[in-house]
Amino acid sequence: MTKDKGNVVVLEDVVVKFAGDSGDGMQLAGTLFSDNTALVGEDFVTFPDYPAEIRAPHNTVAGVSGFQIHFGSKAVISSGDRADVLVAMNPASLKSNMHNVKRGGTIIVDADTFVGDAITKAGYTENPLANDSLLDYHVIPAPITSMTREAQKELNVDVKNADKCRNIYALGIVYFLFHRDLEPTIKYFEKKFAKKPEFIETNKRVLVAGYTYAESVSANATTFIVDKYPLSKGRYRYITGNLATAWGFLAAAEKSGLQLYQGSYPITPATDILVELEGRRDLGVKAYQAEDEIAGITSAIGAAYAGALAITTTSGPGLSLKSEAMGLAVMTELPIVIVDVQRGGPSTGLPTKTEQSDLSQALYGRNGECPIPVIAASMPGNCFRFAYEASKIAVEHMTPVILLTDGYIANGTEVIKIPKVADLPDFNIPYAKPNDPDYAPYRRNETTFVPEWAIPGMEGLRHRVGGLEKENITGAVSTAPDNHELMCNNRRKKVEYIVNSIGDQEVIGDQEGDMLIIGWGGTYGALRNSLDEIRKECPGKKIGLAQFNYINPLPKNTEDIFRKFKKLIVCELNFGQFANYLRTQFEGYHFDQYNKVKGQPFMVSELVDAYKKLMEE
Repeated sequence: MTKDKGNVVVLEDVVVKFAGDSGDGMQLAGTLFSDNTALVGEDFVTFPDYPAEIRAPHNTVAGVSGFQIHFGSKAVISSGDRADVLVAMNPASLKSNMHNVKRGGTIIVDADTFVGDAITKAGYTENPLANDSLLDYHVIPAPITSMTREAQKELNVDVKNADKCRNIYALGIVYFLFHRDLEPTIKYFEKKFAKKPEFIETNKRVLVAGYTYAESVSANATTFIVDKYPLSKGRYRYITGNLATAWGFLAAAEKSGLQLYQGSYPITPATDILVELEGRRDLGVKAYQAEDEIAGITSAIGAAYAGALAITTTSGPGLSLKSEAMGLAVMTELPIVIVDVQRGGPSTGLPTKTEQSDLSQALYGRNGECPIPVIAASMPGNCFRFAYEASKIAVEHMTPVILLTDGYIANGTEVIKIPKVADLPDFNIPYAKPNDPDYAPYRRNETTFVPEWAIPGMEGLRHRVGGLEKENITGAVSTAPDNHELMCNNRRKKVEYIVNSIGDQEVIGDQEGDMLIIGWGGTYGALRNSLDEIRKECPGKKIGLAQFNYINPLPKNTEDIFRKFKKLIVCELNFGQFANYLRTQFEGYHFDQYNKVKGQPFMVSELVDAYKKLMEE
């Protein structure tokens, strides 16, 4: 970081958080700032943080809605730790976010809301703007509500509608702090409100008014400059994890030549995948909004039997409901992909919050010996890759596959280079051959244990399907003990063989030494940043990171990695499900744990503190 004349700070990366009451438009303000950041050419990752209650009481901490963006002139892989700039639209949003603001950071508040019972409802005993509690921060107490109304006074907008633009006024202030051009956002207003020109004018006036206000008080304000992130040639866009997941399935359908079918029941935070695919009928997608989770997955099994690339999407509670049908897919050996966008639990839990507590359910949550491959995405952008990979594994190995994402990466956004479908790996589909005189439904490849996929209508082929145990080779119903054990072994070996197609596990940082940080799925960004930080603070220590995407089966070289480090610490957003799984797979290794179950992603600082404590022991 460098600072020059005129209070302008040049930063490599910055974290900005917009926070306000539910209904204050913080998600929109954050999204518009993200749009602008993309146009500027900086890399970024976002984290929309919704309140857990649909109608939380006004001016309470429970009702605070937030949108965090981490952007910079270097590669950005997480939504960031503590905020450099916080926008707090009321006392509750200040109260709930103060612990996440860097000391010396900038805090923009709507001073007009720091009155009356709004202060006590937030948990304050006195107005924090009137005492010494914020002396360590640069506070801009802007009269946002009154100035927003003033900006629209000539347009005769009523107070209720005028106040809906408070978020745009705050956005104007932030634009000034980061030397941003207003024109792209004004063009957005012109496009969005093309049929309502009065809305164009009100939003434009308020945005300019916020920018002008910040300019007028800039003598004592610090502003920031972040250079562009150097991108290789290609086409880029920023994308949510849910959208990337949907696009990964679209690419898999195009590459494989299969029709894409989705059978799902809406559930937060997975619904956007269904919404996106429902809108892609122009690409041949068939999407079915089922009456419940069971109907969703069983319709997908039927579509797989008919020869489609079949998927079903859900979150933790829905995964529970799908468990019996997953067993049916295992027994019939049909390829489907089950996407679980994890949220806080148990039961309906915390629908808008993130967690990693469905791992044990994904691994074991079915009756009988019922193995299913489990993979996990780790960034919003690579949800595309792992949706594609899950489809490929399912079809090539004739098995259901569980793809785990979570609320953090599903709702978060990331800048990605759009891949070309032609560059994606090919599908090798094990189709049965029409009129094959030797065809049998459970005749297997002797190496992969994969049976052939016979599509209804293939001439000369027919077989039985259903949930009862099948006789080896013929597929007739069988209750013979030896046959049952043989078929269970065949299905297990089929899943185990997948290890040969997933490649080795990568270690980031030191390849051997004092400590290995172990994570899986959507914690990658925080763990990767924490690795960099702990290596800076402990230069004499050799520390690496292994972030797992392939969970069942684990990569072949997993144990080889573990034996090269003195200490192993597993960090996950649950009470230790991956750590316990590793203990069952690798005897003789001690796995330390750092766990968090608060509905929030890891902070780098808390991880670094945990590493230091472990190394001191």
